[in-house]
Amino acid sequence: MKKGLIAVLGLILLTTACAPQRDASSLLVAHKGEMQSLDPVYSYDGVTQGMMLNMYDTLLKFKGSSMTELEPSLSTAVPSVENGLLSADGLTYTFPIRKGVKFHNGETLTPQDVQYSLLRFMLSDVSSGPSSLLLEPILGVSSTRANDGKYTVTFEEAAKAVRVDGDNVVITLKRPFAPFLSILARWGYVVNKKWAVEHGAWDGTAETWKKFNNFAKESSPFFNAANGTGPFKLVRWNIAGRRLQLAAHEDYWAGPAKLKNIHMMTVDEASTVRLMLEAGDVDVAEISPKFIAQLQNRPGVVVYDNLPRLRTDPVIFFTLNINMQANPDVGSGKLDGEGIPANFFEDKNLRKAFIYAFDYDAFLKESMEGRGERAIGPAPTGLMDYDASFKSYSFDLEKARKYFKKAWGGQVWEKGFKFTLTYNTSGDMRQIASEILKRNVESINPKFKIDLRGVTWAAFLEKTANRQMPLWTRGWIADYADAHNFYFPFLHSNGRYALAQGYRNPQVDKIIEKAVAQTNPAKRRELYKKAHNLMYEDAMQIYTVHPTGLWAMQDRVKGFVDNPVYMGIYFYPMYK
Repeated sequence: MKKGLIAVLGLILLTTACAPQRDASSLLVAHKGEMQSLDPVYSYDGVTQGMMLNMYDTLLKFKGSSMTELEPSLSTAVPSVENGLLSADGLTYTFPIRKGVKFHNGETLTPQDVQYSLLRFMLSDVSSGPSSLLLEPILGVSSTRANDGKYTVTFEEAAKAVRVDGDNVVITLKRPFAPFLSILARWGYVVNKKWAVEHGAWDGTAETWKKFNNFAKESSPFFNAANGTGPFKLVRWNIAGRRLQLAAHEDYWAGPAKLKNIHMMTVDEASTVRLMLEAGDVDVAEISPKFIAQLQNRPGVVVYDNLPRLRTDPVIFFTLNINMQANPDVGSGKLDGEGIPANFFEDKNLRKAFIYAFDYDAFLKESMEGRGERAIGPAPTGLMDYDASFKSYSFDLEKARKYFKKAWGGQVWEKGFKFTLTYNTSGDMRQIASEILKRNVESINPKFKIDLRGVTWAAFLEKTANRQMPLWTRGWIADYADAHNFYFPFLHSNGRYALAQGYRNPQVDKIIEKAVAQTNPAKRRELYKKAHNLMYEDAMQIYTVHPTGLWAMQDRVKGFVDNPVYMGIYFYPMYK
């Protein structure tokens, strides 16, 4: 009763405080997830990135809903060999910078602003941030720092790779990198250098860049402020209230937006979002699939269902060398029926047993109501043309039983085990996937025991970094529309998840590195297929589904164009 009262009171407060949605020029958006920082070089979460593309322009942008077709933005042309803006060897890109573009504070865009923004994006390189997305193609490294803390790059080589030539910005890559333009279109946000320096950001010099490398989140002037050239500018970010307001940039180079104000708010309770939408108190809402039936035929509401997404989630990961120090997730720490040893999952038979024990179809049909597609590998089908030559696992309890009996020379079957499978508390589907795996594995042998534990996102990240979780579930949303953005983090030894698992296959590494430098689509597919099938043999991850997207809107909202790359909504073409 108390929980219901709080939800109702919260709804009243939200709708009272957000009266602007009744204005035809304002849009009120309810979404899940919280923003962490407004700094383009720091933010790496979907909700912030889904908002940020409205405040900042990039050199290029995606055309409509296309994931592959690019068009000019701050650059007046898309570089190609045909137009002479891309060198024949695929290494040097020339971007003619658009003239007369205004920043939100009235300053005029210059090529130096573009150069500064790209260099700052790479050289800031905050831990767990997005800098590697440009570091990898431009400088050939995934981080500016080695494991011993020494710097792997110099300012001089970075400034040589991204330079100003008259009215152009010229970028030279270390090697051909097939998805480079796609990355730049999504992550090459341009900030105003003069404003940034005046407010305490890096001054753009060789002498000071290391002082701003891996800076603290709140120390940046961009933490809660912004100054881009995008169609909307920041009005205020109420961190405690979890609300953000944008206003139209009236001097926008492509013409001002029809919407004059965007009000974004985080609403955790799915039923509250539904009530707000039904009452007309929000215009746009990210809704739970369980409310589809109530909303699909409701007058005045339009549901955009099964929207394509570049997402693989949940995925269940094995940790090969578990950190046993003060670790409650490993029980006794021995293979004695009451725990597991540090190298428990180094046995491939054991990993295969767990993979065969997951009921993929039941999870997709029952838990996700069919909204998604069965995953057999890292990349969604929109980025990889799968066929029968890509090997895959299926749900088969008899095969699972066979491999459990082989694991550890029969000791696993004889002695059993006990450990904890971990998911983050806000991941409902990840919890359900964990429950399915637990139920099926425990049904095979009464000596098999799996505890489930949900932890906060911050704790989950810390435990991942420390390799404390024997078995854990997480997912991936594409940073850009290319298969490399999945195969690298999942399978390359320097990728985020492979590192967290302790997985390394030098043959897979070489194939992935060769594939990203290959510009022929057919040849790239064959290379990724080789990596895929090696991954199948290594049996390192349990892939479940590729979910689809879901938005609901009042029918008075027009101009919505969904693009899977954006992680959110591009409000510029919308109106009421």
